[in-house]
Amino acid sequence: MAESSAGRAFIGSFTTAGGRGVTVAAVDAATGALTPLGATDALPNPSFLALSADATVLYAVGESEPGTAAAFDVTGDTPVPLGEPVPVDGAAPTHLALAAGHLVTANYTSGSVTTLPLRPDGRPGPAAYVLKHHGSGPDPKRQSGPHAHQVLPDPSGRWLVSVDLGTDSVRVCALDPATGVLRLHGETALRPGTGPRHLAFHPDGRHAYVLNELEPTLVVCRWDAAGGVLEPLGETRVIHDGVTTETFPSEVVVARDGRFLWVANRGHDSIATLALDPDGEHAALVATVDCGGRWPRHLTLDPAGRRLYAANERSGDVTWFDLYEESGIPRRTGSVPAPAASCVVFG
Repeated sequence: MAESSAGRAFIGSFTTAGGRGVTVAAVDAATGALTPLGATDALPNPSFLALSADATVLYAVGESEPGTAAAFDVTGDTPVPLGEPVPVDGAAPTHLALAAGHLVTANYTSGSVTTLPLRPDGRPGPAAYVLKHHGSGPDPKRQSGPHAHQVLPDPSGRWLVSVDLGTDSVRVCALDPATGVLRLHGETALRPGTGPRHLAFHPDGRHAYVLNELEPTLVVCRWDAAGGVLEPLGETRVIHDGVTTETFPSEVVVARDGRFLWVANRGHDSIATLALDPDGEHAALVATVDCGGRWPRHLTLDPAGRRLYAANERSGDVTWFDLYEESGIPRRTGSVPAPAASCVVFG
């Protein structure tokens, strides 16, 4: 690897739309540029990725019906599958996370969350438990039933939260590390018809931000880790008033210092910068900039928190931006072709 490399990045993409599957890329420390090194299409539609703590094993969901999850050895420049993909006993998983010795997937079409125990070599075993969501929303096309879109551990490690677009709610669960059983602890209802998609926590561990897909808004919440309670405080638009372009927000990312957050807007094809107050309880839209492509499905920060990367699914590229320190506004500095890009994570 080149001396200027600051590490590696991993790109997920939709193989059924011409994507390469899982791609390993080198990261240039000086410019942030990504250089693809190797790829595998062994898993169909690896739309979301998660990396092990030691950065040697990469996990991916196979967004298909029936859905699967897989692990890859990424110690080399080309991902190597660790065994066969494992069924998640759910349909179209869109997100996954590592928690308490398990791989946990959010299964969109079936509206469920699955836990899979991890073997000593990092491979996921057969599904240990499936927690089925229940409910619906007012949108007959998108909310006729539950649609779990994201699952992730809270900063304290005590809870798992799952964001459900179909039921306009966020569920809080406890995961038993010995059995993989998920126990529903509570459910927070959000405004009907907003279609919550993803959530990100503030670095203070006391606030969270829920991004809606069916309306271009962000819900600011207070998070009580001791009680496992998510409390909505207010809602903020992520595009400016007067914009008529149909917009489907996809991802929310919070700055390492908690001063800003960024949102990817599909349709409007923009990245929004929102300023957070010192308490983390108010968000104000500062600006939107072009995402550098079309249909930004995912957004992430580099490990240093100085650059922002957008996976633009329909234009088939990953674009990166430097961040102005004072305003938080992204400035586009480069891109790399990545057909049907869906996700970027850093090692």
